[in-house]
Amino acid sequence: MTTVNDRSANASELTDDEIFEAHEGGKLGVGVTAPLASARDLSIAYTPGVAKVSRAIADDAALAARYTWTRDLVVVVSDGTAVLGLGDIGPRASLPVMEGKSALFKEFGGLNSIPLVLDTTDVDEIVETLVRLRPSFGAVNLEDIAAPRCFELERRLVEALDCPVMHDDQHGTAVVTLAALTNAAKVVGRELASLRVVVAGAGAAGVACAKILHAAGVGEIVVTDSRGVIHEGRDNLTPIKTELLGYTNPRGVTGGMADAIKGADVLVGVSGGKISEEEIATMADGAIVFALSNPDPEILPDVASRHAAVVATGRSDFPNQINNVLAFPGIFRGALEAGSRMITDRMKVAAAEAIAAVAADDLAADFIVPSPLDPRVAPAVTAAVARAAREDGVAPN
Repeated sequence: MTTVNDRSANASELTDDEIFEAHEGGKLGVGVTAPLASARDLSIAYTPGVAKVSRAIADDAALAARYTWTRDLVVVVSDGTAVLGLGDIGPRASLPVMEGKSALFKEFGGLNSIPLVLDTTDVDEIVETLVRLRPSFGAVNLEDIAAPRCFELERRLVEALDCPVMHDDQHGTAVVTLAALTNAAKVVGRELASLRVVVAGAGAAGVACAKILHAAGVGEIVVTDSRGVIHEGRDNLTPIKTELLGYTNPRGVTGGMADAIKGADVLVGVSGGKISEEEIATMADGAIVFALSNPDPEILPDVASRHAAVVATGRSDFPNQINNVLAFPGIFRGALEAGSRMITDRMKVAAAEAIAAVAADDLAADFIVPSPLDPRVAPAVTAAVARAAREDGVAPN
């Protein structure tokens, strides 16, 4: 039996047969919550009784949240352009992943969820599709949509829809990274405000990590991409990377990873590229390394541990798994329970604080975040997010 204090998953070898067998017919089904065992049951759940409910909703659209499943229904939306480590594999091939995400919403957040994969990469078409479907769902989880389109798509949907919208590849990763860094800093006896952080990668996750770490008060953040350090003197920066310069790289660091990482306290790797042991060795004493790319971390933890005090990855077979499932079920449940019309930065920081607090009593170099299977996590995140939504004025008091 897996316990809440397990520090790595069972690493026994998976077989192709068991994987494909588990996916046979898909991983989702529809359950019925109303009794349908008699003619009276049918008359209540369907005709003629259902007409009374439909008339009531026609008179007051807000009643749909009470008398349909939309209040607790999250649609997992993808165009299949950035799926796991597989890249642009298209909507049909992305569907097993989206089914899995919906299953996680149900298992860990108690929320109904359905995958919605779209055969278009046009932002206007995706926005129009979801606006037209808005009466059918309560929230939108964007998933595995390639940068930089993912930034515009999320922004446009937040403006167009009166419900919670979040691109989990950005913000789920960022929330759990902040939770992990909060506790890792305690392990090494540091304050967030004193840390020099390098974020390797300026895609969806990297930009969101930089943003939330800045919001949490991290002292210095430098971001790198495939061309090196993002700094004022670089040409051909995208609008998103230009925006990063408003709150990163205050010392004007230039060059490549070797220049950025020298003397740094923290590395957050979300790039998919490799970082050498020699580069890790130049970090400050008591360094913290989060090598989060999957399935291949930027540097393997046994190598990074020769020089770093705390090491985390995105994998379940190593300690300190920084896993989005710690965040997104509680974030969406908290937003929906509060009746929030959006997910704010304050709600994300509150989620990170709640995740960190669950692990606080058992902190160690190999235990800075709770297990994804810890039953305390989702309720703690739900309560913190709902409270933050009300404090932010995006949900009724």
